[in-house]
Amino acid sequence: MKIKFGRSRQSSVGIEWELAVVDAGTLEQVPGAEVLLSTVDDPTDGPIRREYLTSMIELVSGVHQSVPSAIAEMRGLLEHSLSILEPHGLTLLGAGAHPFGDPKEQSPGDKPQYRRVTERNAWWGRRMAINGLHIHTGIDAREKALPIVYGIARFTPYFIALSASSPFWMGEDTKFASQRTMMFQQLPTNGLPYHMADWDELERYASQLEGVGMIQSPSEIRWDVRPSTWGTVENRIMDSVPSLMEVGALCAFSQCLVERMSRALAVGEPIDRLPYWFMRENKWRAARYGLAADVITTRKEEYLIHVHDGIIRWVEELRDIADELGCPEQLEDVRRLVEGGPSYLRQRRAGDAVSGARLLVDELRSATPKFKEVE
Repeated sequence: MKIKFGRSRQSSVGIEWELAVVDAGTLEQVPGAEVLLSTVDDPTDGPIRREYLTSMIELVSGVHQSVPSAIAEMRGLLEHSLSILEPHGLTLLGAGAHPFGDPKEQSPGDKPQYRRVTERNAWWGRRMAINGLHIHTGIDAREKALPIVYGIARFTPYFIALSASSPFWMGEDTKFASQRTMMFQQLPTNGLPYHMADWDELERYASQLEGVGMIQSPSEIRWDVRPSTWGTVENRIMDSVPSLMEVGALCAFSQCLVERMSRALAVGEPIDRLPYWFMRENKWRAARYGLAADVITTRKEEYLIHVHDGIIRWVEELRDIADELGCPEQLEDVRRLVEGGPSYLRQRRAGDAVSGARLLVDELRSATPKFKEVE
């Protein structure tokens, strides 16, 4: 199977933000996406799109050279969406999973790919009421793509901890920071990327999956980080998040890391790699403990590091690159997020799943995490 890799400007960015449609009064997730989608020109490939469930939408930016520009577009899309939904008693909620809703009550859209997910994955497929945040970063040469894919995957615990927003599932505190992470990896072809020596090996892998009926197109290889046909590295690790501030912070962190790795490859420097089995362990630890996880590093002198400390260290390390890319404020928001608490902590501080859902809706409207109100 041939896999196209398009031409992109280095470190350009694009954002895909999945959101749940909820009743503004009860906060229940409801099949109201068509209220909004029926008003847009192209609900399939436009900037406001339908998603897997009839109670979900996806906001998709165009290609931008800076994070602030991409966030400005997303703000406009969000405000327009709310202006259509709110008169109908509906609003939006950004989180990896609805805190108290029953996922079995949600219905997939009428699309062959969605039906395959539901039918093939049976019990798991009927419970995929989860939402993610995907960040695309442009790569100027195909030979860089796979090394950067594996390089970004090494930072999986940091992205999970920062975005974790699904501690509740059907009203119960799972004690995981990201229940979505645990759910999503149950599907075939999902999970961490395998290390591929080159593009030919990736295409052989895809051909083998196609040959045994696992996929019908490369897009069904749903790795946590993957090369995209758009000529980007797509970071799919993250839960959906409640606020535009968090979207911007995560986008800046991802963009700066990709740029750093691209520069290293351009001058022949290797990108640090962690064995696959350690990356799996780190992913589980971050999904379970969030910022409190101790994760395995590539440094012999510091084999374990607290996720909280590791993120702050990388914010400092990437500061100069953020200045050059025009996203210093958004990278600094990563620090603010660590210090104020990601969504999973804020929801728990709110008290229970219903209070957590109300907080999520309020934060989406205000575009900023409510750190003080829940401390």
